[in-house]
Amino acid sequence: MKSAEKMALRSLDNVLPTTPERLKKIARVSVLPASKKPNSDIIVNDENQAPVPLSSEPIIDYISSEDLNPISEPESKINGLMDGLDSKIWTKVCESLNDVRRFVLFHSSILVPVLDKVMLVMVKAMKNPRSALVKTSIMAASDIFKAFSDNLLESSDALDQLLLQLLLKASQDKKFVCEEAEKSLRIMVESISPVQLLHKIRVYSSHNNPRVRAKAAVSISHSVSRMDLNGMKEFGLGMLIQIGADLLNDRLPEAREAARKTITSIYDAFVQDEDLKNSELSLKASWENFCLSNLQTIQAQSLIKIIFT
Repeated sequence: MKSAEKMALRSLDNVLPTTPERLKKIARVSVLPASKKPNSDIIVNDENQAPVPLSSEPIIDYISSEDLNPISEPESKINGLMDGLDSKIWTKVCESLNDVRRFVLFHSSILVPVLDKVMLVMVKAMKNPRSALVKTSIMAASDIFKAFSDNLLESSDALDQLLLQLLLKASQDKKFVCEEAEKSLRIMVESISPVQLLHKIRVYSSHNNPRVRAKAAVSISHSVSRMDLNGMKEFGLGMLIQIGADLLNDRLPEAREAARKTITSIYDAFVQDEDLKNSELSLKASWENFCLSNLQTIQAQSLIKIIFT
């Protein structure tokens, strides 16, 4: 009996409806007065809302070279540059990389003594998982290529490491990083003497990563297009045509297309040879002889078809 009394005392709110169909819930909407609305800065624990981040990700501005300004006191600023580049705070490194760009553009002579160290820090930054840091370092590389051009050949190890990282970044899937790296590679090719640079790039035409090979093939094509016949002979016409022939059979279309452009550039310079103009052989016969003397027959035939089909 007592149990029955207890059941009767239970709140009706806790009893399921006895009707066959469950009653539909009516949403209650309450509007708070303006003075009582919660502050937007206060995080509300509401399971129906997306969580509000405790702190927003820092926003990095990608400043074009044209919008950078000179440093007010470059002689004193240079003393703390390496500390900024070595900072554990990635946003501080980005700021310092932009300072590097300002030194490059307006105070390049002050940067020269630490240029090798700066380039190695840029290589490290390009390996960082933060895309903003990677892109900023690539932009700094572009400015350095423009400003120092052939002088960078003296920084052989740093330039080699920088070149590899640019090829790797140009090969990745993040579009905005990839495009910036491709742009930087193009600036590098346009800024440094093609013969010397080609010796560095050709190493990567046989890289294990097919994407790296393709990007190297594109840079090789751009470099060769800037060379005249004397430059090609200085590098080695036979070696150059072999590189083109090898890339012509690459797995990726980008590499093969770059190889075709390389071969066409070689032919365009080849026909300017004065010895050919005085030869009784036709241009086609001379090209065939050249290809057959430097390549295997099957490779030579492929190069002949590219020009005369």
